[in-house]
Amino acid sequence: MNTYIVLLRGINVGGHKKVPMAELRELLSKCGFNAVKTYIQTGNIILQSSEDNHNNVEQMVHQSILDHFGFDVPVIAKTRDQLIQVLDACPFSEIKKEQCYFVLLSALPELKSLKEVEHISYDNEEYQIVNDCLYFFTAAGYGKSKFNMNMFEKKLDVRATSRNFKTMVKLIDLSTVV
Repeated sequence: MNTYIVLLRGINVGGHKKVPMAELRELLSKCGFNAVKTYIQTGNIILQSSEDNHNNVEQMVHQSILDHFGFDVPVIAKTRDQLIQVLDACPFSEIKKEQCYFVLLSALPELKSLKEVEHISYDNEEYQIVNDCLYFFTAAGYGKSKFNMNMFEKKLDVRATSRNFKTMVKLIDLSTVV
């Protein structure tokens, strides 16, 4: 059995795309996933699957949500080890790391796309793309930043979802298999 951390984007925000976590856990269990757990209301799922390919897990979760709830939700699935690698690869100092956002990308951006965004900068904000994660730091907080994840998704031609440091650490902790 493989353990996956599945991240949904844009659910239960501002009354849109409402997905009750108990209903989501039941749905995914009926779809053949095991030990389904959720963390907070923003689409963090830990589950087990016999599936060896995270892309297949993403597709299965995506289709289940579309069929059951009737709306499209971007889904990114990572193994526990992949999430630990993302956390460990953070290029910021430890102090900034604990305040940064991890924008997980659905795929490695192409070099041409990376060159297209390398000139983008915002006052008092920093970002770096390492492999399939965009690390973003702003002292003012995510809600007050000029950073636009939708624009980066379009320019990099990927899907993305962001989590803060505390959520990343908690998901890794919750995904420990005993």
